[in-house]
Amino acid sequence: MEDSRPDFSKLTLGERLMPQEEMLEVASRKSELSIGVPKEVSSMENRVSLVPDGVGLLVRNGHHVLVEAGAGLTAHFPDHEFSEAGAQIVYSPNEVYKADIILKVGPVTQDEIELLHPKQTLISTLQIAMQCGEYFRGLSQKKVTALAFEFIRDKTNQMAVIRTMSEIAGNTAIFIAAEYLSDPEFGRGKMFGGFTGIAPSEVVIIGAGTVGEFAARSAIGLGAFVKVFDNSVYRLRRIQDNLGRRIYTSLLHPKAVLDAMMTADVVIGAVHSPEGKSPCLISEEMIRQMKEGSVIIDVSIDQGGCFETSRPTTLKDPVYKVHGVTHYCVPNIPSKVPHSASQALNNIMVPIILDIGNAGGVENLLKRDYGVRQGVYLYNGLITSLPISRHFNLPFQDLDLLMAAFH
Repeated sequence: MEDSRPDFSKLTLGERLMPQEEMLEVASRKSELSIGVPKEVSSMENRVSLVPDGVGLLVRNGHHVLVEAGAGLTAHFPDHEFSEAGAQIVYSPNEVYKADIILKVGPVTQDEIELLHPKQTLISTLQIAMQCGEYFRGLSQKKVTALAFEFIRDKTNQMAVIRTMSEIAGNTAIFIAAEYLSDPEFGRGKMFGGFTGIAPSEVVIIGAGTVGEFAARSAIGLGAFVKVFDNSVYRLRRIQDNLGRRIYTSLLHPKAVLDAMMTADVVIGAVHSPEGKSPCLISEEMIRQMKEGSVIIDVSIDQGGCFETSRPTTLKDPVYKVHGVTHYCVPNIPSKVPHSASQALNNIMVPIILDIGNAGGVENLLKRDYGVRQGVYLYNGLITSLPISRHFNLPFQDLDLLMAAFH
């Protein structure tokens, strides 16, 4: 008589060690998702979260994509390109917000929060420094699961969206600085870079992360003399290695920073904080001692800014002067080059959406993918981000415990 009991000796070591719940997960069925791409309502946001090529890939994998009419126009992706890629063009926010997953660039507004519904997944930028406690209470009441681009990590444990947008922001910041440095009203009528017989422009970069590296790379390419400051010797050493050359680097000693700023033509604020709010490193008194007509680009304004004199501006009215120094403090600098930035964002988000479908839903992917799980700040309406909980005095729930309880 044949023994009908399972032959555990035939199981692989991984299968024998894997808990039964995880074995069931592996066998989870692929989900057909509906993804909504709303038109961005903020005047400061020109990007779109998916481009037609990405839509086509999602549709070919069995997913349904709803794109609000005009969503890609400011990034130069017309509606007919989305339609030809297989998207359904809808003509009101109410329609697009019926999707299972809402994928947008800017944070949802109070009006958009009203359109959300329970069990929905929201993936967007968060920009903690720009929000208030009431904002998160409103999201919590909708019982949604929300992920922030800023916190999502890739397979190498890097913040994928932050790194990509930082590369774009660093490059773009230098070209913005060059534009205003040569402006007769806001600058000094000075051409950016270095030329035979003329002293090169001096560029001070505060922060040796990705923004700082790519700003330095562009500035050096244009012939400028670059000085980089950071509070980490490791990051200073890394930026020199990545640039492949020796440059002026220093720790953030106040006197050294002030001496550099007094002769600088351009100062780039490139400080990023994992807590979501950048430290204020440069005082108004230091700004007062800069040359008249010099230019500050505060890329850190997304997190509140690293200059005491910084305040958010818009792409329509991007600059103002304090003590004769021009300040450019537009959040989301990549929005100035929305076509390229949208393609870069699409390249990160489409694989994640495909993984969600292949895993059988958002919850299943969150259990498997540590990097994507880091993006969650709201799970079924409960705050799972410790920085948000502490900053706004809101109740905190551990995500791992919540996921175990909900399943």
